[in-house]
Amino acid sequence: MQEVVDLKVKIGLEVHCQLTNLKSKLFCSCSADYRQSGPNTHICPVCMGVPGTLPIVNRKAVDDAVLIALALNMEISPKTLFYRKNYFYPDMPKNFQISQYDKAGGIPIAKSGSIQLDGGKIVHITRLQLEEDPGKLSYEGTIETSRAALVDYNRAGIALVEIVTEPDMSSPREARIFLQKLRSILEHLSVSSGELEGSMRCDANISIAGGTRVEIKNISSFKEVERALNFEITRQRNLLRKGMRVGREARHWDETRRITISLRVKEEEEDYRYFPEPDLVPVVITPEQIESEKAAMPELPESHKERLMAQYGISQQNAEVL
Repeated sequence: MQEVVDLKVKIGLEVHCQLTNLKSKLFCSCSADYRQSGPNTHICPVCMGVPGTLPIVNRKAVDDAVLIALALNMEISPKTLFYRKNYFYPDMPKNFQISQYDKAGGIPIAKSGSIQLDGGKIVHITRLQLEEDPGKLSYEGTIETSRAALVDYNRAGIALVEIVTEPDMSSPREARIFLQKLRSILEHLSVSSGELEGSMRCDANISIAGGTRVEIKNISSFKEVERALNFEITRQRNLLRKGMRVGREARHWDETRRITISLRVKEEEEDYRYFPEPDLVPVVITPEQIESEKAAMPELPESHKERLMAQYGISQQNAEVL
């Protein structure tokens, strides 16, 4: 039997990035500036899912998503559709999330991009999709011991892009570096500020040879992503050493105890019962819109660094600082 410590690690990320430059939510006119407000003060019948209300797409959110896709060298869809992702959870007032889907006729905003890490390694990006954020749950104590959860729906309906990678990363460090590079790109584009609490959250999918893919949900910082993945690698390897099976499940990262905790058996895509959002028409992205976003795109971090090195003969380290 192959020694477990030598088994290959595969890591893929699902990164949720709020479009923090927007003034309103994705499908309604509620203010997107909610962080300093009291709970449940930026809500309306639309983002709370009251029957009879109709969503309207925030076109600035579509523009920002197109700009991000261009920066990530992605293929942009001329027409994109919204879908309902059905699940029952307290932070989702409608009991479904308006999202996008890449199967059964679904068309996300963009697909097939990449980010190059230091050393030349390429991390491929499967798709970029636009969706609404859920509300925020707060627990008294830990998620395991709390007798109740408090729900703040101010965040429900905030526009975010979900960026899904291929499982191209082979270490927690590579995952952290990818996230740092992605944040740098988003900040240069002025579409998202990674400094704001909760503006970038990550689900990490990890497996090692001989095991099963496990998803670690809602990790809130790059440092914690690296810690959570290191812990999960050790946990899975210990199970395999003992001849035990690694279950396909979703786990929660407890930052205080620095361990992952089982949440539930991992859902298959069929469990969400995706179907087209009947209250929204397809969104058309014209060649003129794409060209307009290209013209407005600022110099990206890698190009900026290379220009400084070539123009002034400075080291890579100094160029990165600048």
